[in-house]
Amino acid sequence: MGLSQPLQDPSNFPRRMGHWKKMTKCSRVSELELSSEKQKELQLIQQTFLKEIQLLRAQLFTKRLELREILTNPTIREEAIRPKYLELVEIQAKLEERTIEYLIKIRSFFPSEQLPFWCPEEEFPLYLQMRERYGPMKPMAPKPPSKED
Repeated sequence: MGLSQPLQDPSNFPRRMGHWKKMTKCSRVSELELSSEKQKELQLIQQTFLKEIQLLRAQLFTKRLELREILTNPTIREEAIRPKYLELVEIQAKLEERTIEYLIKIRSFFPSEQLPFWCPEEEFPLYLQMRERYGPMKPMAPKPPSKED
C-alpha cells in the first residue's frame, strides 16, 4: 500500500477499541480450535512471555522508584537524573520488544481470513486475569489521619 492511497474507512475495521467496540466481536487465539499440539505450543509461548515480562516489569517498577527518589532529593544534581531516566526507557523498550515478539508469534496461529477480526490487545493473559479478578484500577484513596496526629 503506497502513501498516495486513501486510508480505509475506520468503520470497516473490526476492532474493540473505542466506539468500534460494539460493531464486531474480537477474536482471541484462545477461541481458535487448535490441535492439542498447537495448544501446547501456544501454552509454551504464553508461559515464556509471562516469565520474560515478569522480570522486566519488576525492573521497571524498581527504576521508577529510583527515579522518583532522585527527582525528589534536593541534593541530587540534574546530571544524575537523565541517566536514571534512560535506564528506565531502556527497560520499557525491552518490554515493548518482548510484547511485539509475543504478538507476532500469536498472530501466526490465525488463519489469514480470521486475522482482520483479531484484537491483539486482548492477548495478554496476565492483564486479563488481573482485570477479571480485581476489576478496573481505581485511584488510591488518601490515608486516613492516624489517631496519633
